Amino acid sequence: MAGGGTWRVSGAVGRRGLRAAGRGGGAAQPGLSVRPQPPRSCEDYWWEWKHCRGLRHAFHHYYAHGELPACGRWRDDYEACRAWERGRAAAAQEALCKSERARVMEKQKYAPVWMLRKSPPPDWYLPLDQDKPN
Repeated sequence: MAGGGTWRVSGAVGRRGLRAAGRGGGAAQPGLSVRPQPPRSCEDYWWEWKHCRGLRHAFHHYYAHGELPACGRWRDDYEACRAWERGRAAAAQEALCKSERARVMEKQKYAPVWMLRKSPPPDWYLPLDQDKPN
């Protein structure tokens, strides 16, 4: 169904292109238990999985972290996204949203390496002492 087709979720009927509870944010529609769209397009999950499995990424990840990257989560997210698009499965929606929340929390877990300044140092305009020996 292209354009203006309808779909049925939990006894309520909605328009296909409606973005009220989808990617665009906004208020959720009353009576709907499944959001109309996944948080990202399914192709994003597919390309992240392909990138993760690549040799260059695997080498860099092994060099930086000492272990090979775990790419199974991207594949699981891709399959859940396709199930969500195909059948509007509530289980797939819940799994995908839970994975996205975990990804965001993991990203916010690390503190910055150094504290950011509120203002420049008081002697910022003075020349550097590069000529002096230590």
